[in-house]
Amino acid sequence: MDQWRARFDAEVTFANGGGLRTEGFRLDLPGPEIDDAQLAALFVRHLGLLMVAGVEISNKKIIAEAHKGGRGVPAAPTGRRLVELSHVLRDGMVTLPGFPPPRISDWLTWEASRERYAAGVEFHIARIDMIANTGTYLDTPAHRWPGAADLAATPIERLADLPGIVVRMPAGVRAIDRLLLAPYEVAGRAVLLQTGWDVHFGTPEYASPEHPYLTDDGARWLVEAGAALVGIDSINIDDMSPAANGRRPAHSALLAAGIPIVEHLRGLDALPPEGFRFTAAPPMVQGMGTFPVRAFAVVDG
Repeated sequence: MDQWRARFDAEVTFANGGGLRTEGFRLDLPGPEIDDAQLAALFVRHLGLLMVAGVEISNKKIIAEAHKGGRGVPAAPTGRRLVELSHVLRDGMVTLPGFPPPRISDWLTWEASRERYAAGVEFHIARIDMIANTGTYLDTPAHRWPGAADLAATPIERLADLPGIVVRMPAGVRAIDRLLLAPYEVAGRAVLLQTGWDVHFGTPEYASPEHPYLTDDGARWLVEAGAALVGIDSINIDDMSPAANGRRPAHSALLAAGIPIVEHLRGLDALPPEGFRFTAAPPMVQGMGTFPVRAFAVVDG
């Protein structure tokens, strides 16, 4: 079986400043065809480089040569604990500006229930009127694509007890592209994008057009790499600024591939980079593509 390697020069710039240059670098390839963007992502991942802003490839040559092997870095074990990752639903709260807030009220009060039951027995039944996109919620394919899997049709295996990984963004980064994601092993995992934007939840700043988001290129990389679910602690996984002109490439690519999305997460800084299980399971409601979830992680020792 033929084995292939790339020999190339690379110039790396980092989002937090500085750079790196290599000459004559050799990297194992899965086949003889690879473009510069794919090679850059493979290079970043192989070296485990974080906070990469850009990679310029030059003097690339594909050669037939035996593979030299790879490397892996095991996760450090931690104690077992539960971590809450969702926002509290409150009467009148604002999740998305311009969307109606939830209204929580009594359907049956303690006092009124006494007429229905034996002496000393009373119950309370509350009522909530809200749109589906409230608080921390899940997007299924039916949210974007007519006729696709809704809340009831999305397999529980895509929503619960998933191995998770946190991808932490450097301060000030808005656009999350494939170079920032490339160092991570995401296949079969819930990929949680930590931007720190959750600190603005419930304030006008949360809806700022400067919010962090996943680019089209980043979303397509996650699809290609086999992510099971993608979450973010920002107001939207897509760019909501006027410059985006209403395009939603991250939603489109991920949901077309059957990859659920969880938006408005919080508290991702309490998680280790990996070594935890993630759950964000909504009720099985037919005909709905989104719904609030109790998102949480189990950090295993």
